[in-house]
Amino acid sequence: MKLLIISGLLLLTMIGARAQEPRHTAENQTVVNLTTGKAQGEKQEGIYVYKGIPYAHATRFMPPEAPESWSGIRIFTEYGHVCPQVPMPIENDFISNQRIAVEGEDCQNLNVWTPGINDGKKRPVMVWLHGGGFQTGSAIEQRVYDGTNLSRKGDVVVVSINHRLNVLGFLDLSAYGEEYKYSGNVGTMDMVAALKWIQSNIEVFGGDPDNVTLFGQSGGGAKIIVLMTTPAAKGLFQKGIIQSGAVEACGMTNVTTKIGRRVAELTLNNLGIRKNGIKKLLTVPYKELETASNKAMVQAAKEYGSIDSWGNPGLLWTPIVDGDYLPFQPVVDSISSQSKDIPIMIGTAMAEWTTMEMLGQASKYQNDNKNTWSQEKVNRKLKERFGNQAEVVVDAFKQAYPERPVADVLYVETMLRAPALKTARLKADQHGAPVYNYMFAWDTPLEGGFAMSYHCSELPFVFNNVAMSKASAVGGEQAKILADRMSRAWINFARYGNPNHRDIPDWPVFTRETGYTMIFGNECLVKKDYDYKLMQLLVPDYIF
Repeated sequence: MKLLIISGLLLLTMIGARAQEPRHTAENQTVVNLTTGKAQGEKQEGIYVYKGIPYAHATRFMPPEAPESWSGIRIFTEYGHVCPQVPMPIENDFISNQRIAVEGEDCQNLNVWTPGINDGKKRPVMVWLHGGGFQTGSAIEQRVYDGTNLSRKGDVVVVSINHRLNVLGFLDLSAYGEEYKYSGNVGTMDMVAALKWIQSNIEVFGGDPDNVTLFGQSGGGAKIIVLMTTPAAKGLFQKGIIQSGAVEACGMTNVTTKIGRRVAELTLNNLGIRKNGIKKLLTVPYKELETASNKAMVQAAKEYGSIDSWGNPGLLWTPIVDGDYLPFQPVVDSISSQSKDIPIMIGTAMAEWTTMEMLGQASKYQNDNKNTWSQEKVNRKLKERFGNQAEVVVDAFKQAYPERPVADVLYVETMLRAPALKTARLKADQHGAPVYNYMFAWDTPLEGGFAMSYHCSELPFVFNNVAMSKASAVGGEQAKILADRMSRAWINFARYGNPNHRDIPDWPVFTRETGYTMIFGNECLVKKDYDYKLMQLLVPDYIF
């Protein structure tokens, strides 16, 4: 009996000792040491994922400050707040919006996907800037923004950023005191703060702080153009991929101090706030602030004859060209010298906005679209659209797209394509880092194919997430092959500054003289100077 008691005590002692040892669970194997404290993520399908990490914090209208530190281990497995904004568009079969976002003014947070942590590797870092102009959207707005597949495929670190938008990010209160000097650019300052956070922390995620590529679509691409002009962002990234983001009046050119201050004045008037009561603006509920400022934007646009990106009277929220934080307009008749040594990829989708308004009305267009029309109906529509120029426009279209039916010329987009060519040409004229130009021309067959290559349609392919979008998934094996080709081109550009790989044709550097463009479709083609003539016919007054 005595021997049994002794044996039992020894066993309990061993169990107790063992309980004190650290548990090597999946959870504590995802802990990294950030400059602010220990962060725990989760491992999903072989990729380490961290959601909602704060890179800064800020008071309303004030520049961002360093985030607060914490003790112990903080868990980051839930997405953080997104900037308050107008309601998200209703999801449809073409745009895969997700409805999980929670709004909050403390929206300076980011998400990380990486194949390895604490391993000393120097992986390329791909930083995603979301679309929605400078007024809406978020890092989690679309399901296809998930970085898991891209990170795994390329052995890269993917980061996506939330930051201040609209009136919260770009209301110019600089006329009301030195403390508000940069209020019109705090949204941009948030992005710069995130890039600085990456410089200080990305190595624990296996990333290389000296090999950072910004990639963004629509407003995200416009943000890259602004950051390439912002002195505070110099050296914080090495390459840029501008997807449908060269936009007049929103990125290429932006609101000036004169107009921005007038918007602020009108906003205060609409809220009944006097100049000496400016502090009241800090506590106005967001929805009231949004209503008052949007009304002010409409009034200021009328007063100054402002034109928005679509060529209509109006103003958009943008950074403020103040001669200081944003010294000058990024793209006019030249491009920022700061961008000279930054390689870029820049391109658009063939249809972009020409079919966007149709997406929510699939039942109306699935059996009545360019694929179902008779030749007689096509000819009639060509005449209605182009008048006496119809024949010459069709000839130019055939030269650019000999493989496509003539009816497709009705949907060739110019609002983004022509500015993209202008930006690419001016960047190439610097004779610095290389420029690569592309056109996404893969048409979804969903609902009779009426939507073609609409705005945002390339996103599932870039992120290698075609299964997450009905419009791309319906493309079957061909869509998967194209996603492989495109995502590898994006990865190679992030790694080497050159998108070429063995499964696409040789993709030469773009110059004003050659205009080499990669056309992404079921068949990938490289064409030389292929759509200049068509663009000149469709937008004869635009200089590019």
